[in-house]
Amino acid sequence: MKKIPLRTCIVSKEKLPKQELIRVVRTPNNEVIVDLSGKANGRGAYLKKDLEVIEKAKKTGVLNRHLEVNVPDTIYEELKKNI
Repeated sequence: MKKIPLRTCIVSKEKLPKQELIRVVRTPNNEVIVDLSGKANGRGAYLKKDLEVIEKAKKTGVLNRHLEVNVPDTIYEELKKNI
């Protein structure tokens, strides 16, 4: 049986399979992107595919702290589209 890689959502702190999470990455040149492939280079943070989780991440600024960069609102819009 193949082991399913688990990742922790930075908002809910739940450990979930990667398919249930969306990865947001700060690339080496400080751009913030939504990484749907899960393979982009840079510092990543995982969010559960859940509207409430994304709203809470935006409100609390948890992504800004994790990625050590200001995350633009367009990223949150893109996350909502990909739920």
